[in-house]
Amino acid sequence: MNTYEKPAVIEQPGERPLALYSRVDGPISDLTLLQRGLLFAEIAMIAYNDELEVRQAAEAIGFPFVSFMNNDGSQAFCLRNAFDCVLACRGTELSEWNDIRADVNVRTVLIDTLGRVHSGFNREVDDIWPFCEKELHLHELPIYFCGHSLGGAMATICAARARGPMVRCKPRELFTYGSPRVGCKQYIRSFELNYYRFVNNNDIVTRIPPAWMGYQHSGQEVYFNRNGDIRQYGYLLKRRDRWKAFLRGLLNRKIDHLSDHSIQAYCEHLLKAVRHELEDGEQSKNAVIASGGSRSS
Repeated sequence: MNTYEKPAVIEQPGERPLALYSRVDGPISDLTLLQRGLLFAEIAMIAYNDELEVRQAAEAIGFPFVSFMNNDGSQAFCLRNAFDCVLACRGTELSEWNDIRADVNVRTVLIDTLGRVHSGFNREVDDIWPFCEKELHLHELPIYFCGHSLGGAMATICAARARGPMVRCKPRELFTYGSPRVGCKQYIRSFELNYYRFVNNNDIVTRIPPAWMGYQHSGQEVYFNRNGDIRQYGYLLKRRDRWKAFLRGLLNRKIDHLSDHSIQAYCEHLLKAVRHELEDGEQSKNAVIASGGSRSS
């Protein structure tokens, strides 16, 4: 059965059920880019839940080992199976003072020779990094980093730090969703691993801190348009797409700059993309079978 059609549902009394479509039974590298994107989006969504629900959800998608890092309000967790390790940082909860303080503090600090990085985000990582470093020194599995919102910024800094001598894991990829800008040009150019940065249309958090203060994005942007489809737009087309979405939102009495930041929206768009990818693959396969031949690329 296609796992992307029937989800595993994790339910806790009084909480919104978690519907998870990803299932890992081998190396993450065997998945397509879109499948990896959905997997890490769902893991980023899991990060907002309590420890019991995280453990249940992690096991449901194929990660039986879970370690938690929690210090002074900064949180992350490490998922592990026989093939890979995933470090996920918890994103922004506006009711939490630590998250608000990290988001609004736009000062930077110098990180050795790497350049300048947002001091609030960096301090959040400082709180948990000793625990992360200890966990990542226990094995030599490939490690992936992910996070949503503030968690995306934290995951970016963790990925940069994971090249240190105390980490035995092999950093593989970074996936963020609705991440703010993290550092200056010099800092963001210091990355040496594949980074996929997902942006949902008018998501306001992806536009802060402002570029005029020296902050820049890094990685390969994956942009969802106003209809939730992945598109490669230039500056003018993207601006037009965002204005149309904003006006549509006003007609529906909704400010999409905030609603587009939801991790659930990212998961929904990626699930749609994965399903389309599978449908296209099946159509291609059926066309080859019907023609009695093979197709090469």
